[in-house]
Amino acid sequence: MNKKLHLVSLGCTKNLVDSEVMLGRLQNYEITDESQEADVIIVNTCGFIDAAKEESINTVLSLHESRKEDSVLVMAGCLSERYKEELMQELPEIDIFTGVGDYEKIDQLIATKQSSFTPEVYLATEKSGRVITGSTYHAYIKIAEGCNQQCSFCAIPSFKGKLHSRSLDSIVKEVEMLVAKGYYDFSFISQDSSSYGRDMGLKDGLRDLIAAIEKVEGVKSARILYLYPSTTTFALIDDIANSNTFQTYYDMPIQHIDDRVLKTMKRGFGEKQTIALLEHMKSKSDAFIRTSVIAGHPGESEESFEKLCSFMETFGFDRFNTFHYSNEESTTAYEMEQIAPEVIAQRAAILGSIAERTTEASLEKMVGKEVELVVEGPSQEHEFLLSARPLQWAPEIDGEVLVNDTNDLPITYGKTYKATITERAGMQLLATLRKDV
Repeated sequence: MNKKLHLVSLGCTKNLVDSEVMLGRLQNYEITDESQEADVIIVNTCGFIDAAKEESINTVLSLHESRKEDSVLVMAGCLSERYKEELMQELPEIDIFTGVGDYEKIDQLIATKQSSFTPEVYLATEKSGRVITGSTYHAYIKIAEGCNQQCSFCAIPSFKGKLHSRSLDSIVKEVEMLVAKGYYDFSFISQDSSSYGRDMGLKDGLRDLIAAIEKVEGVKSARILYLYPSTTTFALIDDIANSNTFQTYYDMPIQHIDDRVLKTMKRGFGEKQTIALLEHMKSKSDAFIRTSVIAGHPGESEESFEKLCSFMETFGFDRFNTFHYSNEESTTAYEMEQIAPEVIAQRAAILGSIAERTTEASLEKMVGKEVELVVEGPSQEHEFLLSARPLQWAPEIDGEVLVNDTNDLPITYGKTYKATITERAGMQLLATLRKDV
């Protein structure tokens, strides 16, 4: 009888790719959703902000409380890397600690019950043997690790290091391998995707990537996540819009719009240039624009905050996330004069309300349009509804469309269909299928 494995992947999709690499190394284990039955439990942690760190610690301790005797509990990933000395001293409950360099050695670490922190950050390649989870048609492709930016609020470079890009050849080979397995939709990810290739001497590496992926037969849809304002060019925006493969989808976290705050954040780009980029994106036909902002960064005056709110209310983002400022040691903002937590919470709530309104407006614009949907499966909303995603939207973060009329078409989950968006019900869209694609 195979031993059982329970794996929890916390944080971003970049973490998910690394979790899938670990699954690839542990294919002799039977995957179980019941942690109490598992012989090995792995938590791939997130160490980005306070809320993520708290979730990681709580998850590890909760799993320890309920695990069976003689099971092995592994704490991996960003939080483990960032605080390795403290955690190894304070968490005797953990059997194996490992950071962000040894995902491909996880089988060896478990076999020997040894902790390990390889200095180099691991970057998955086409040879990693990862096991894609959660989808039969979509996969995330990590194109780089680390980051060369020096944002005042971000500790990621302190434990992920400088930008390290994969070769274009490696990326193309992985996509080709996945297409051969039936995958046709891809999201290309890294910490600062628009800097891809700069460490290899590429001037605008994402443009090269787009051109290369467009030549891969079988790729039906793709998108790029996490652009950075000062490394995103107008030519890149144009290439995305003009591509027959890549969705006209722009995910560029701006974090703020007020010049004074942007300067304090060390964003390297001001209000005027940021708005110019956004307006250029907005000018593209059927563009979908996603961003994120931070509420309560040191130096954010009431006037700065009101300016941010006004911009977020009027620009017309399709989606945006708000993060409470988290004061992280090892960042330059750590020693700055801090804004009171209750003020941060109040500002985040205001931005959250604006985000709801802008999302509703974005959804309303889709009513009456014909879109290409991929049907995911039964909806959790109602047994007679199907859950679907417009191919333009990113998986998991942009929402779902509910199909309430299939026109008696034969339904295959993971297949694409032409559909008409018929109405909006609150934060949900309803659709009727027209034909398969």
